[in-house]
Amino acid sequence: MTVIAFVNAHVVPVESAPFDGALIVEDGRITALGPDVAAPEGADVVDCEGKWLLPGFVDAHVHLGMHAEGEVGTTSDVNEMTDPVMAGVRAIDAVDPNEPGWRDALAGGVTTVNVNPGSGNPIGGQAVALHTHGRTVDEMVLRSPSGVKSALGENPKNVYKEKGRTPSTRLGTALVIREAFLKAQGYLARQEEAEREGKPFTKDPHMEALGKVLRREIPWRQHCHRTDDIATALRIADEFGYELVLDHGTEAHPVADLLADRGVPVLIGPLFTTKSKPELRGRSMRNPGRLARAGVEISIITDHPVIPIDFLVYQAALSVKEGLDPETALRAITLNPAKVLGLEDRIGSLAMGKDADLVLWSGDPLDVMQRALRVWIGGRCVMEYDLATARPVVASARPVED
Repeated sequence: MTVIAFVNAHVVPVESAPFDGALIVEDGRITALGPDVAAPEGADVVDCEGKWLLPGFVDAHVHLGMHAEGEVGTTSDVNEMTDPVMAGVRAIDAVDPNEPGWRDALAGGVTTVNVNPGSGNPIGGQAVALHTHGRTVDEMVLRSPSGVKSALGENPKNVYKEKGRTPSTRLGTALVIREAFLKAQGYLARQEEAEREGKPFTKDPHMEALGKVLRREIPWRQHCHRTDDIATALRIADEFGYELVLDHGTEAHPVADLLADRGVPVLIGPLFTTKSKPELRGRSMRNPGRLARAGVEISIITDHPVIPIDFLVYQAALSVKEGLDPETALRAITLNPAKVLGLEDRIGSLAMGKDADLVLWSGDPLDVMQRALRVWIGGRCVMEYDLATARPVVASARPVED
């Protein structure tokens, strides 16, 4: 059994008050923490020297590994734009665990991401929740699938308008989504009948994925920016009864009360972008605070590579500058996105029994002058910041060095 004792740490558990003390890890799980906890005999001791020990950050909306920074055209695997309904495609089949963005994630203290297909289709495919270090994507998986991506607004209508086929408007996009769910309802009914009668049944990967959404096994991840698109998202969700998560939510604050009443979480961002298209005219660093004060559970996202993933914490910090409560800002990049991914029992806070996904910071991470010094995933140190060279050094994911 591997036992690690993090001592002399300023521990920020997220779900409870910070304290100065110790945290104990056994075989990759947290087994004890508190101001009076002592290092067990024989433990590997990490002296934190009074620095801040936090859970790894969680970015619940990225395209990491599917669309590397600087890649264009055929080098990107983020959108399968050959049909408006692509529920059956899976992000896990296109993730490259060796692209440089994974190193940047660790440098920014991000230990978990949710990798989404893009927003070119009304129904884009299945997302996957991953740790940010590993040899193969299969070794990194925390939950697969973690939801089905769907898009309303400008992106899908512009893609298919150019192709001369439905949808070319917002109303056409809503029609495609409704038709797909109606087809999935019929598919599930026929499948249940075949199972009752012991008859063979041919499975359809698109319908299987939509069936998981209709059975509320995974959430519907709805890309939308404008208030009218958000209203459409709520309308369709009410019609079919699935679990709705709003991705982006640029203009969600005018209907924040409706979202709070329904318990619909908003993954807000990216927040550092210019107002490059009509849907982003309402973008503001004040919006996270507006939503949170209205009772909406928010998570902050980068949409990497739209915003570099190591800037996740800076978006949280500048949201605090513009009115977001600091405690809520920290939850927006830890526990709240963990809940959206259905992984709050494993990640997102420091508590007994949770995964030892830990980051040692030089100070308060909401202070932009502080940095992640060391990162552990499952109790293994996977990144150390080299002060001499001013660069992160990432541990090899391979069992034997080349």
